[in-house]
Amino acid sequence: MRASLIQIAVDPDESVNSRRQRAAALVREQRGADLVVLPELWPVGAFAYQSYAEEAESLDGPTYDVMAKAASDAGVWLHAGSIVEKAAGSGSAEGSSTLYNTSLILSPAGELVSTYRKIHRFGFDEGEAVMMGAGDELVTVPLPGTVTGTGAGAGFTLGLATCYDLRFPELFRGLVDAGAQAFVVPAGWPARRREHWTLLARARAVENQAYVLACGTAGTHAGVEQAGHSIVVDPWGEVLAEAGPDEEVLTVELDPAKVATTREQFPALKDRRLGLADPRRDC
Repeated sequence: MRASLIQIAVDPDESVNSRRQRAAALVREQRGADLVVLPELWPVGAFAYQSYAEEAESLDGPTYDVMAKAASDAGVWLHAGSIVEKAAGSGSAEGSSTLYNTSLILSPAGELVSTYRKIHRFGFDEGEAVMMGAGDELVTVPLPGTVTGTGAGAGFTLGLATCYDLRFPELFRGLVDAGAQAFVVPAGWPARRREHWTLLARARAVENQAYVLACGTAGTHAGVEQAGHSIVVDPWGEVLAEAGPDEEVLTVELDPAKVATTREQFPALKDRRLGLADPRRDC
């Protein structure tokens, strides 16, 4: 499977609609890829809390409209990053919030096939942590077998997470148990914690013997410089590609057989004893 990660820059002087159109053009340029990934909250900026309510949209809102057309034009599966979702009539366990940090997954026909509401909200009782509701479902997306310039490929099951989720390994264990072979992690990660970003991406790959496709933003959100450095890590923890700090597109080839081979040759997952429904016990 050929995957392209679009590390788009968020410029406060660029309108949200202009950025949507620019992102769509970048998606169309990835024709020939099987999967294209955008970052977290790229339309508004992950740290632009003051704009969340104004820019909130429904799942079939303007970002979906633009991205659906781009996915269809390019003929790709598109993880369209995440939006500030305004879910009319809904609330969260913590209160009456109707906003969610929600990822959109589109088929090559432009259909919305899956969504993921971010489970772990960042902010330590500020910002996203109090302004948005928490998701409560693990989400996997099976992609069918694909055909690229290298020939036919097997299907891939993606596990979805977003930014701050990367710090919570139990989420990724749950996704592995649900069949995930690759984790897609859009983010708006700050530059001052960039070392954590790359370290955690590699850790999630190694401990789960899965690919990690971590796609961040460049630029600045509400005065917070972004880390950039989108990264793709293989199931052995090797970095296949890493971006710099500026807007950039990474394209890599992923092989689902490598996940199976790694898990067979170094079967650490079989030795798990905690967190299993039926753990092995000593005689």
